[in-house]
Amino acid sequence: MSTDYQKAREALGLRLRELRLTAPDGQLTGTALARVLGWPNSRISKLELGKQTATTDDLRQWAEACGQSEAYEELRARLAGFESHIRSWRRQLASGHRPVQDAHNEAQASSAVLRAWESSWVVGVLQTPDYARAVLARSAELHRSPRDIEAAVRARMKRQELLYSGGRKYQILLWEPVLQSLICPPSVLAVQLDRLSGVIGLDTVELGIVPLTASVKVPPGTGFWIYGERQVVTEMWHAEMWLDDAETVTLYGRVWDTLRESAVYGADAQNVINAARRSLNPR
Repeated sequence: MSTDYQKAREALGLRLRELRLTAPDGQLTGTALARVLGWPNSRISKLELGKQTATTDDLRQWAEACGQSEAYEELRARLAGFESHIRSWRRQLASGHRPVQDAHNEAQASSAVLRAWESSWVVGVLQTPDYARAVLARSAELHRSPRDIEAAVRARMKRQELLYSGGRKYQILLWEPVLQSLICPPSVLAVQLDRLSGVIGLDTVELGIVPLTASVKVPPGTGFWIYGERQVVTEMWHAEMWLDDAETVTLYGRVWDTLRESAVYGADAQNVINAARRSLNPR
């Protein structure tokens, strides 16, 4: 979790504590506030110490219980401020996967150059419908989120129109294990690998593969996107991070450039993909 995010969460916790101690009818103890809200005492403590992120409903109830309903809008604005950078999956997926796909579609449509590194799966803009369906279904199961899988797949497929509309360049690096990971049935992966072979040579896509045998100067790490030179998006198990400070974007750019030094392109990339494809049907 980022330091800036944690500091912002702790600052929100201090403000919640202040509201509790300045209640118009006299300061409330944590135990008393928990009783009013019907919450366990530990929840009050975690929120005030910045160890748990409040929901907007938590903030509304807190402000009302402290007799200061007018403070809710301020609290909500504080929460929105730091969650614009750290977007928890619990909140993002509350309405399903479709809104998340729409957000990425919009971000990619507004970028002229998009760089990606992925070490776990094929990036969404190059996925086949069946591969996307498998990935999204696994995610919905993990996060126990609404299963709007078909709507999410359609939204992800719509993003691929950007590959053919011109005006932008996708520079994508995949680690070789991505080509072998059975996050989907072998038959689905086979078609997905054929799809990757098909985009090599497309003028809007520069696809590089980092072979397992390549010497790398930095650990592969987690996947990320760089949108233009203005924003980095990376994904963790608990949240998606949208980072826009210049130093962070520059750092991720250096990581991408370093990984690119180990990548193969064109016919060499095709050979790596074809080898993975043959391994699915060894006979």
